[in-house]
Amino acid sequence: MMNIYVGNISYQSTEESLQELFEQYGEVSSVKLITDRETGRKRGFGFIEMATEEGGNGAIEKLNDFVFDGRNLRVNEAKKREQRGPREY
Repeated sequence: MMNIYVGNISYQSTEESLQELFEQYGEVSSVKLITDRETGRKRGFGFIEMATEEGGNGAIEKLNDFVFDGRNLRVNEAKKREQRGPREY
């Protein structure tokens, strides 16, 4: 299993369209476009979980800097999320 970060996503792109794009390289386990908590608007990045590392590596190799919905995607392996404590204001 491999988690992939995808940045510079067009606001017109959907989870379904990204799933179709990434399925060319292997089984997609999940797609999550990140939205703003307050407005619900897409933030232009998301995460794709691929079932195999081979599929994930193939997708990263072929789709990094690939033009999709008019934008050059940034595609790389997602870094592990660091534990965040309570927000300070």
